[in-house]
Formats: sequence, C-alpha cells, structure tokens
Amino acid sequence: MSNKEKIGWCAGVILLVILYLLSSTDLIIKEKKKEIFRVSVIVDQVNDNYYGNFREGMNMAEKKYQADVNFITLYAENDEKQQDELIVREVKDGTNAIILAPVREDHTVMQLDEISPGCPVIFLGASTISSSVACSISVDRYEMGRSLGEKIVENETPEIPVCLFTEGLSHTGNTDTYDGLRSVLDQAGFSVSLIEKRNEDTYRKTIEGTVYPENGKFMAVGMDVGALSDLADILEGSGVYREHVTALYGIGSTTKLLNQMDKGIVTGLMAWNRFDEGYLSVEKAVQAAGGEWNEKQITLTPEYIDDGILKSGTYEKLLYPME
Repeated sequence: MSNKEKIGWCAGVILLVILYLLSSTDLIIKEKKKEIFRVSVIVDQVNDNYYGNFREGMNMAEKKYQADVNFITLYAENDEKQQDELIVREVKDGTNAIILAPVREDHTVMQLDEISPGCPVIFLGASTISSSVACSISVDRYEMGRSLGEKIVENETPEIPVCLFTEGLSHTGNTDTYDGLRSVLDQAGFSVSLIEKRNEDTYRKTIEGTVYPENGKFMAVGMDVGALSDLADILEGSGVYREHVTALYGIGSTTKLLNQMDKGIVTGLMAWNRFDEGYLSVEKAVQAAGGEWNEKQITLTPEYIDDGILKSGTYEKLLYPME
C-alpha cells in the first residue's frame, strides 16, 4: 500500500471517529428533550383508601407521559381551609399543574379565582366550568342519585323509611346526589330523612336510636364513599344493628366495600371507573401544562353494582382494573 493510500485510510478513520464523537455528544444530531411536568394531586381525604384504582390509573399515566406526580392527602378529613393552604403551597413550589378533588366546589372556585394559580387545574368529581379550571372529570351526580333511587324503589318497599347519610350536604356533588335520590324516592312514597355527619358518633347514634328502645327499622343510603364506608363498618361490627338496618345502599366503590357486599353487608352501590379517572386526570394535566388540551369537561358513566352483578364478573375491569 502506498503512502498516499495509507494517509487516505487514516484520514477516513479519523473522520469517522470525529463524526461518531460529534453525534454521540449531541453536537450534530440534537435529540429533543422531553419536558417533565410536575403534577400535584390534592384530594379531600386523610388517606388514600378511597383512591386505590384511581392511583393505579394515575401511575400508568405518570409513566406514559413521564410526569412527576405528587399525591397529597389532607391532615384532617374534608378540611377545605387546609386544602386551600396546600394549593397555595404547591403553586409557590412551582408545580406545573394541579389535580384537585375539592372539598366544596363553590368555595374552591372562588379561592382559585382569587389566588390566580398560574397553572392549569383539573377538577375531580366537580363539574364547574370557569377560567380557573382547565378541565373537570366527573360523573353526573344527580343522575347517579336518581339511578340509585330507582334501584331502591325496584327492590324495597315504601313501608320501610329511608335515611340518607352524608359527610356533608355542602360537599362537592352531594346536593345533586340528594336531589336525584329525592326526585325518585318522594314520588314512590318513601319516607326520607337526611343525616349529616357532625362528629364521629353521628351515624352510630342514629342506628342506635332504632335499637334502644326498639323503635323499628330503616334503610340506609351512604350518599358519598365516606358515609357508605363508615356505615358498612358499623354494620359489619354488630349483628344487632343489622337487624334494624334492612338494607345498605350507597355511592362509591373500594375493595373493602366490595368485600363487604360479598358478605351481605352492602346491598347495592353506584360505581364508576376510578382507574380511567386517575389516568385521564394526569393525561389532561400534562396536556394542559403543555398548552395542548381541548376538552373542558369529561363525564364518566356510573354503573349500579349488587351482589349478583359482582359475582357475574360483568364489571370486572371496572371494579378490578389491574387484576
């Protein structure tokens, strides 16, 4: 091989090495770096017991969109003042988007308008459309209450009065649920009373009032998942109480509630796809943070579940999406 050929080969090798180094150090072919958005999820509960399937969906979306999601619970249940403070804290810390299950929808909207968070807010369980809310993901609470009322009318007799239990009628969606239930139960001739939680003994004392002395029986309806869960726990712990509460209906599904339905404690409940709710909330938060979202409101479809439907496996993916 001549000197010219050797020099040519060396030059070629050196050129290839230089091109390789340039490309590997991102100087020639620049890869577009994906922005990682910080998303703060602030719920209305003190723990995540009611958010099992929601968190599964949230985690899947977090991985897909490479988001940095921070799930935050309250220190005191349904404490709207504390929730306001958490919103302000997350905004100051530079979050790119907030997913929020407001304790009281009207109050939270006013607070958001006042503080102008400067980042998109996704509402859970609330249907408000405002300049401060980028998107809301919810079920039609009135329709859900009405549908549950129809199932009660179909399965029960008006001779037994109905007690509607709630964590608070002013809490997000509960007034709509109440109105939906009453629209059906009143027309069917059921006697209906409302029990709002005042302290930890409110529900138990209401049930005890039918036991001592033996005043009679009633059907219980938990209008929110907190009330339904508390009622189911109370009834599961006492055979005497179950003799006086002829049926337990409600709104919201957790693994524990489904197990209590299997045991005959819960008669029927309204459920919706919490996995989809969690996934969509993160997806819309990331899209909104990047200025790419279009939908302002997403409405999820609720389904009625009783023991027969539970055992049939009809809604297996809705109730147990990760199994």
